Amino acid sequence: MTYEQAIKRLEEIVNELEKGGKTLDESVKLFEEGASLAHFCDEALKNAELKITKLTSSEKNDE
Repeated sequence: MTYEQAIKRLEEIVNELEKGGKTLDESVKLFEEGASLAHFCDEALKNAELKITKLTSSEKNDE
């Protein structure tokens, strides 16, 4: 799953939960999926930031 796919699914989950009409079990399952996706996105952003930091620091060292 890509970051973009995870964000899209997370948005879908938020919309579903905001609409209401779900049972408690359905809502909890959606919330759990959303929490997992949020964690995935957070890790993806941290990894991207680390790569950028490494690239920019190696560029500075090359100068």
